[in-house]
Amino acid sequence: MVEIKLQHIFTMTDLLRRGAQYNFIELTTSNLGKNIKKSQQAASRHLLDLENAGYIERLRKGQKFRIKITNRGYSEIQSLFSTLKSAIEVTPFIIDFEGTVVSGMGEGAYYMALEGYRKQFKEKLGFEPYPGTLNVKLVDQVFMNARRDIGKYPSVFIDGFSDDTRTYGWVKCYKAEINKAAVNNAAVLVLERTHYDDSMLELIAPVSLKESIGIHNGDKISVKVHISDNLERKY
Repeated sequence: MVEIKLQHIFTMTDLLRRGAQYNFIELTTSNLGKNIKKSQQAASRHLLDLENAGYIERLRKGQKFRIKITNRGYSEIQSLFSTLKSAIEVTPFIIDFEGTVVSGMGEGAYYMALEGYRKQFKEKLGFEPYPGTLNVKLVDQVFMNARRDIGKYPSVFIDGFSDDTRTYGWVKCYKAEINKAAVNNAAVLVLERTHYDDSMLELIAPVSLKESIGIHNGDKISVKVHISDNLERKY
């Protein structure tokens, strides 16, 4: 059996668009080639491959062909579509990070204490964060890339707000555990406004992470972000 290759997928897509799932449609190989951006000879080979594989039926009518996609051909396309859809929509359950604990800019304690944030953290994460964030300098480009991409996954969303003096941006929270569940109710933050780049990971927890785990600046730690938990608690 001839496998459906990339060029065959384009051909089958063109046939589906023409209504060949249910009816015999008329077309010339030159017209097909134009639609799939191939030569007439290449289009003819595609049809021959698909016919030999049992994916299409073909009847000649003068210089044209009447073509219909078989049940087998349609099933193959459906299977391919389902596989691609599943691959595109799949969400990783855990994202791993490793890095070194470093000092921050000292802003974490101020922002974590703001009522506009504190109330939402309590409601949506189930805890009021300890004043301040734990800052982790990521040690490898792989982890920096993961930090760059994490914002596109489902999160617990903390809305931005305004007070009498300024406006504060939104925060995306991702439930996390640190050092093999030494702390299992932390959260990684992705901020709308931050001075840090993708080499820095910011975490909050209901306790002082440094005191709870016994870590200091310069120590290496591991962080596991549980995306599946955010699917259940997405806001």
